Amino acid sequence: MQLRTTATATEDDKRFMKVAYEEARKGYEEGGIPIGAVLVSSTGEILGQGHNLRIQNSSPILHVPSPPNIYIYIYSIHPTPKTPTNHTTQAEISTLQSAGRLPASKYANTTMYTTLSPCSMCTGAILLYKISRVVIGENRTFMGSEDWLGVKGVEVVVLDDEGCRELMERFVRERPGDWGEDIGEEGGEGCGC
Repeated sequence: MQLRTTATATEDDKRFMKVAYEEARKGYEEGGIPIGAVLVSSTGEILGQGHNLRIQNSSPILHVPSPPNIYIYIYSIHPTPKTPTNHTTQAEISTLQSAGRLPASKYANTTMYTTLSPCSMCTGAILLYKISRVVIGENRTFMGSEDWLGVKGVEVVVLDDEGCRELMERFVRERPGDWGEDIGEEGGEGCGC
């Protein structure tokens, strides 16, 4: 797969990708898919962060409520976690939800940091909220809808981060069935690793 970047990564990009990576590690340690994301304002404020919870929440499309016995704390700009809530489970969608209700103008100059190239559903949410920049940890394991982002004017930066790639490749090797299920393919054949 071709690595594409439309801009040079900054030190802030590397710093915030570490936060997204820690979210991905949390997901992996919970038995889920290791994809993490962070939404950051133009001033460097973390507005929201989250990780993929599809397996943990037993959700086939990631937009259904959590089972009543699963509670996830949402991290946001508030000093303490919000009340446990029913919750979407894609990393990028989870991150947007954790940011809470924000005016459209607040999203306009934000950057979404995601450890893996965003799928079509997450790309749609990024475009819906007019997030202007997306920094991707790696896109070798899975090439999402980066071209769609670019066509719509979103700045896309691919870091090709070794840690993000290794964590995702480990998950795919260990649990090819879960990975295949996540990307809509039997047995994970769509993996580029």
